Amino acid sequence: MSTVPPITGAAPAAANPLRDDAAMGAVPTLKVMRLQAGILGSPTAGALLSSNQLLSSNLLLPDSFGVIHVGETFSAYLGVLNASNDLSVRGLSMVAQLQTPSRRILLPTALDARNNNNNSSLREVAPGEGVDALISRRLEEVGQHILRVEVSYNSNGAKTLRKFYRFNVTDPLQITTESVTRSGDATCLVSINIENVMEKQGVTGGAVAISSIGFDAADGLSAKQINVEDESDTDDPVQNITQRQSALELYDKTVILQPGDSYQYLFSVNAESEAAALRGIACGDELGKACVVFQKTMGELGKIYSSPVMCPPTAFLKEDGSQNSKFVVNGSGLSVDVAAASAQRSSSSGKGNGSLDELLPVTVEPIDPPSTMRLSAPENISLLVVNHSSQAMNLQIQMRLSRMSGVVVCGPSFITLGSVPPSGGSCTVDFRLVALVAGLFSVSGCFVVDLTTGMEVEQPVLFDVFAKLPADVSEEEEKKENLL
Repeated sequence: MSTVPPITGAAPAAANPLRDDAAMGAVPTLKVMRLQAGILGSPTAGALLSSNQLLSSNLLLPDSFGVIHVGETFSAYLGVLNASNDLSVRGLSMVAQLQTPSRRILLPTALDARNNNNNSSLREVAPGEGVDALISRRLEEVGQHILRVEVSYNSNGAKTLRKFYRFNVTDPLQITTESVTRSGDATCLVSINIENVMEKQGVTGGAVAISSIGFDAADGLSAKQINVEDESDTDDPVQNITQRQSALELYDKTVILQPGDSYQYLFSVNAESEAAALRGIACGDELGKACVVFQKTMGELGKIYSSPVMCPPTAFLKEDGSQNSKFVVNGSGLSVDVAAASAQRSSSSGKGNGSLDELLPVTVEPIDPPSTMRLSAPENISLLVVNHSSQAMNLQIQMRLSRMSGVVVCGPSFITLGSVPPSGGSCTVDFRLVALVAGLFSVSGCFVVDLTTGMEVEQPVLFDVFAKLPADVSEEEEKKENLL
């Protein structure tokens, strides 16, 4: 950006012997222009476009601050001119501030005298000359913004010139969390939906290209996008790069959202650090934020974030407080939620009101349970028993046959664990289960009994398993069906 050329063409005024030139100074003129790309447009019937507006058949220069969206970088040119022919602007200093709906931000410029304690930024602008500066700031809030520019100068004393420029900032995209599904103690699946909402806000908008999308995981966590891999991809990176040099392939791989269109992405958020993996991801923990980099029609680049995504509670309890009969312990993160509830109640030194750790002071969780079982083939199942209470318990775990169906216990139906330490004390135990009939069944009927107090804690369904026929039986059944 070149400086403003001096104003010429007027003869200097005659000297006035009664004027004190040392005290007087010229009044500066302030010009502000937003730096932005042109806009696409086409003339409508009866529309008249002047020559300085029309650059080509479909490219127009914006006549105002234009449409500004969250995530874009607002840049402006500030120019101070001295239109006087014989007086200089003395002691010039300029301060620019951006007022958002929540705060006021100082925008540093080279003309701000406060940047230097020796006031070396106080400038003198000769007649017909000018000075300029550039400001920029990434917009992070929705709502009305005000660019406040204050020019200070000396002319028979200190004087100021203030100008305000109002503009509205809107959301180009709406980022919503469609669902958060827990997949174990330290993993969550997050579904993110992105929609082009420019026209819904009454703003004339166009297509938006999604340059990149990611998920900024919270401390101790990591995130990975889950997508369908292209079958044409190979293990040779050089060959992959060569294949993707085509503009058509690049275009096909770019998500372009027309007004009203939406697109969904899926991320897997996992505990990465040792401390996070040991603790797990509990209900109410912040998982992170989705980050979207987009480009508008004329290549304007923007970057926006979603609101924080939180880990949801398990489906063990319904909204009315009753237990969910369809709840399954395996992969639910129930033990992590119970431990977090117990730790929170201990830190507050108070009694919970039906909190999760009071409903389940002891939890039983299967360790890598099978998804399928062969009919009449017993299998060993390992169970992790955790004492979340503040007192040691003398525990016995029982598998009650009357509460089991399809898949039942084979061998001893109860095992005495002895004393289990409080506040997260745990132990493992093995049971043998056998499938009696083929089909999909839920393994239930697990009870934990405190032998000291007689308290019984019924556990939810441990896991689901599909019992299938042996290979030889399946072949015979298939032959019979073919004969029929």
